[in-house]
Amino acid sequence: MADDRAPFVRVCALSELDEDTPKRVELDGTPVSLVRTVGEVFAIHDICSHANVSLSEGEVEDCQIECWLHGSSFDLRTGKPSGLPATRPVPVYPVKIEGDDVLVSLSQES
Repeated sequence: MADDRAPFVRVCALSELDEDTPKRVELDGTPVSLVRTVGEVFAIHDICSHANVSLSEGEVEDCQIECWLHGSSFDLRTGKPSGLPATRPVPVYPVKIEGDDVLVSLSQES
């Protein structure tokens, strides 16, 4: 049986990520926001589930990214909204760090 999980792809150097400052990247046409916070790197779909705006333009605090337009917050670990008006989660993606390379897979974590 074939493995249908997306492969990990290098998206940037770890040294390019500033603490608590989202960085937007595109992976196979999919917008992804990378966030380095609390000693980890997270990858979350970059488009808010409430409004079609980039989450990477928002603020990061306590493993949450806030949408700059209406203030919805999403958990960087799960993608679940933690503040209205958003009610639907956004996808989160697996991240691996190899040396100074940040690798992301578009395979969604469960």
